[in-house]
Amino acid sequence: MTHRSMLPPSLRLAILICMIVVGILPAPVHAESKPNVVLILADDLGWSDTTLFGTTSFYKTPNIERLAKRGMTFTRAYSSSPLCSPTRASVLTGLSPARHGITSPNCHLPKVTLAATATDTGPPNQKCTIPSSVSRLNTDYYTLAEMFHDNGYATGHFGKWHLGAEPYSPLEQGFDVDVPHHPGPGPAGSYVAPWKFKDFDHDPDIPNEHIEDRMAKEAVAFIEQHTDKPFFLNYWMFSVHAPFDAKRSLIDKYRQQVDPDNTQRSPTYAAMVESMDDAVGTLLDTLDRMGVAENTIIVFASDNGGNMYNEIDGTSPTSNTPLRGGKATMYEGGVRGPAIVVYPDHIKPGSRSDEVIQSSDFYPTLLELLKIDAQPGQNFDGISIVPALEGQTLDREAIFTYFPHAPGVPDWLPPSVSVHAGDWKLIRIFYGGDKGRHDYKLFNLTNDIGEVDNLADRQPDRVRELDELIEQFLTDTNAIVPLPNPKFDPSKFRPELIGKASLKGTGKNSKSPARSRQKTVAGWQAGGTCQLSLKDGLLRVASDGGDPHLSYKLPVAVTDRSLVLTFTMSSNAAGAGQVFWQEQGVTPTFFRDRSKPFDVQHDGISHEYSIAWSAEHPVLAVRIDPATAKGQITLSNIRLTTGDGREVYRWKVQGTGR
Repeated sequence: MTHRSMLPPSLRLAILICMIVVGILPAPVHAESKPNVVLILADDLGWSDTTLFGTTSFYKTPNIERLAKRGMTFTRAYSSSPLCSPTRASVLTGLSPARHGITSPNCHLPKVTLAATATDTGPPNQKCTIPSSVSRLNTDYYTLAEMFHDNGYATGHFGKWHLGAEPYSPLEQGFDVDVPHHPGPGPAGSYVAPWKFKDFDHDPDIPNEHIEDRMAKEAVAFIEQHTDKPFFLNYWMFSVHAPFDAKRSLIDKYRQQVDPDNTQRSPTYAAMVESMDDAVGTLLDTLDRMGVAENTIIVFASDNGGNMYNEIDGTSPTSNTPLRGGKATMYEGGVRGPAIVVYPDHIKPGSRSDEVIQSSDFYPTLLELLKIDAQPGQNFDGISIVPALEGQTLDREAIFTYFPHAPGVPDWLPPSVSVHAGDWKLIRIFYGGDKGRHDYKLFNLTNDIGEVDNLADRQPDRVRELDELIEQFLTDTNAIVPLPNPKFDPSKFRPELIGKASLKGTGKNSKSPARSRQKTVAGWQAGGTCQLSLKDGLLRVASDGGDPHLSYKLPVAVTDRSLVLTFTMSSNAAGAGQVFWQEQGVTPTFFRDRSKPFDVQHDGISHEYSIAWSAEHPVLAVRIDPATAKGQITLSNIRLTTGDGREVYRWKVQGTGR
């Protein structure tokens, strides 16, 4: 018998293949394919901006809930900074802002600064100086994207960057693809097209295209193009950062749901949250459809806390209640946000963890999950949170937040650094105390999540213990820290103003709080800048601004195509009138393409008006915009007829029609 090793190589290979085919030998086992990684970073999404923690009844985030059911939700997830660019740099490097030097969101400004520097002096009303922040992510860092690229991954960045234009753009930091290749702090001009990106236009077939819909669409194309190799999809959302605008249909939907007693009451922001959540759903649908969800790690987080200092709809964009403060503050509302990690067959679906994690942890965590070694000499300020993902506790003494700036927003603090250690949080305010000493705020977050009770004076030993950790951290990171201000003038120091500020852009004449949804009057719903009442058989409209309107939902859809709305109206306001109608299956609810303007005589005398239109679909509701200015308006004898005069609906003062 001839031994196999004596046979020619070609014949040995043929015999081996035949044996595998007929089952005599097992087929070779291929190495498990590398998991894909999707990192979703929402912008300014607060801890109470999703339905994960039972803190909102206004916003709707079913897709984020859907994501949470696939993995682990962290209840104590912290951004590396209360502002965006520092956190983004920490995600890509695994380092603290104290070490990489980007401590403010100035990376869109023209000046290129690659090293933080101390400032010698400051204004006379400030006790300390404010260091100069780095303004670009230095390409010397070995970024998360470069790590993926060097390990055979296709790498794509979609959405906001805000870490520098060329030569510091995503294309110089390890990404093969960068869409829309925009260095700014938010979407260019608006969320709804037309946009103002330099080389990125909306789809001409979608005239009111939403940028988050488009980013998700571009991300889907990236996934579809790279199913033959592992991919790293870095989806950094524009949402829900300013400018504050959204799909009109969604704004109208949430405007009808506003509760004036709820601290979250901006319909525009609620609409922005929904579009953000829709984009998450689009990605999940695509991973499922392409059959790669089971081999994909997903990380979802926010770059800082919810925005409490801009103004929209007559109120702040959101509220982080029960947390104190928001974006740009050192309180919990500025740095605590939602976070979810998904890895099928490795992380228990629908699980939760109370372990403390931070943005700088994602890089070392992904290295461990992927079994990839760090570069020689590469160190991180973050740690791997794999033990937490496995349901265990983390071997971590503390996390630190370094924010040596003092933006004038509600709940602001002078330049500070904080430490979270167990249940405790200590904020050091640089040189904020007497005689050049630091000032401190100490909170037990288990008992006081709203950071109301400062325990620093009652627990000096704990303050010293935690402050030693802060000092060690600043030394270890070689942080460029604030210095005592030699020009400080105590007579100009106003400590009572610390934490006090108006909403951005409002000054002393801030707008009134967002209007509540009024009860209907004779079936009509007031909107915009008006109040409705009923007197002497007349529907009275009192407008205190430039956008009064009232709408009525018909009890039964009107199927006639040619319609006329007729009514008697008197007015002492000003401006043109306009009638809108809502058609079945068409969005937005009330839109300029489904409206007719009409001239109004604002002489205080009753006049009859008839506005005719043609509908393409059954009509569900009508809206009357009687003016564009303040004034008193009355309406009566309102009826809807067909073009040939047949009455299809008449409004009665009781709110019923025939």
